[in-house]
Amino acid sequence: MLKPLGNRVLLEVKKEEQKTASGLVLPESAKEKPQTAKVVAVGEGKLLDNGNYAKIAVSVGDEVVFEKYSGAEIKFQGIEYLVVKDTDIIAVVE
Repeated sequence: MLKPLGNRVLLEVKKEEQKTASGLVLPESAKEKPQTAKVVAVGEGKLLDNGNYAKIAVSVGDEVVFEKYSGAEIKFQGIEYLVVKDTDIIAVVE
C-alpha cells in the first residue's frame, strides 16, 4: 500500500458516469474532472517549527471534495489514485 508523506493525502477518485441521461456516450475529452474522492491514506501532517506535526483534518474512509486541478495522479497495482496536499481538500461530505 502507498503511504503519503508529510501533509499529503491519498485519494481514490470516484469514476464519473460514462453516459448522459439520454444515453449518449461521452468521449474522455468532454468529461469534467471529478472532484469527489474517498480518503485511502493520510500522511503524518505538516512539520511545524517546534518539531511537532499539525494534525490532518480528514481520516481514512472520509468522502471529500477537493480543488479541481490539484494533486498528482498515480497508478499503483492497477488502481488510479490522486495525491493531494491537505490544503487542497475543501470539504468533507457528511
